[in-house]
Amino acid sequence: MSAKDGGYFSRLVRRLTSDVEQLDADDLSEKSEASGARRACDCRSGEEVTVLGRLRSVDLCPASEVPTLEAGLYDGTDEVTLVWFGRRRIAGIEPGRTIKARGRMAERNGQKVLYNPYYELLQTT
Repeated sequence: MSAKDGGYFSRLVRRLTSDVEQLDADDLSEKSEASGARRACDCRSGEEVTVLGRLRSVDLCPASEVPTLEAGLYDGTDEVTLVWFGRRRIAGIEPGRTIKARGRMAERNGQKVLYNPYYELLQTT
């Protein structure tokens, strides 16, 4: 048991007194680091990155010519928007799903974005 984790009693008190959303964010962040993915808050524009998190939203953005599927991936530290051009739907890409995505980080309107990322659907545990 590391000093960071504290004892059983301090972990129990933390779980009983913390906000559910904060506990979920902490769990996502730990899973992300354990899988070898980078934390979204540490990713910078232009870097080749792998991020792991849960999809919060999935939206079809019908442009005049090219449909675009956008998904908000949250890893417990920050949100990254995943954008697939020319797609109206991708099987398995749905809110609540945990995925690992890889690509070159970009920035759009101050938000982190991965365009046409490689992705892996993960089992929920």
